[in-house]
Amino acid sequence: MSAPAPSRLSAAFPEERAALVCYLMAGYPDRGTSLAALRAAARGGADIIELGVPYGDPLADGPVIAEAAKIARETEGGFGLIHALQVAEAFMRDPGADNAPPLVVMTYLNPLMRMGLPKAAERMREARVAGVIVPDMPPEAARPWLAAAGGLDTVFLAAPTSTEDRLRIVGTASSGFVYCVSATGVTGERTELALGLADQVARVKAHTALPVAVGFGVGSPEQAAAVAAFADGVIVGSAIVKRQRDPEAVEEFVRALADAVRGSARRT
Repeated sequence: MSAPAPSRLSAAFPEERAALVCYLMAGYPDRGTSLAALRAAARGGADIIELGVPYGDPLADGPVIAEAAKIARETEGGFGLIHALQVAEAFMRDPGADNAPPLVVMTYLNPLMRMGLPKAAERMREARVAGVIVPDMPPEAARPWLAAAGGLDTVFLAAPTSTEDRLRIVGTASSGFVYCVSATGVTGERTELALGLADQVARVKAHTALPVAVGFGVGSPEQAAAVAAFADGVIVGSAIVKRQRDPEAVEEFVRALADAVRGSARRT
């Protein structure tokens, strides 16, 4: 399978090791602290940053992220997509931001539709966002968004229950990377990685030339190192959001994750 031309997201995956993808919640516990946490994650060694948009019905989010979203939505009279993009833009316009990790916005379809798909895409481009993840938007329903999203990568999710045909559709529709969900259910730390996860990643990789990053359930440097041995990227969310009130703690934890990922021996 021939590789697509690299985008800002796909180019952020190093050839020699797995990438570290760090998730933070915009507006949690307030706008300023979430921006400081983004900067801390970048200093700590994140290769890519996912910026979550607070939403009232977060179907894919576990309790830590759902609670952070609830608190964020209650700040400043209501914190939503437009405010999250303001945080993204502030981060991407920092001095030296040309070397900052690319940002991918994780939101749901309803906020995009309420803003209007063309306007949402335009605002993301203005904010220098590299891509978007929309967990409740399957590829079959994505044509209107993809028509508006010029220049933005759209990352689709591959589940453990996905059939080979489904993986082919997800692998073909995605750009930037493919998000491999490690376990059924919602996000959150787990004591053990799912059995057969390496085989699951191999199944996804058979249907795409894009990098494949694993998320849902990775919560420690040790787990991150284990996933980095067979995946192109390691996504850590809830364990970082738990520390987001303290940007210094975010930086320290992200640095430990980055050291673990970079020290992991890749298996071919």
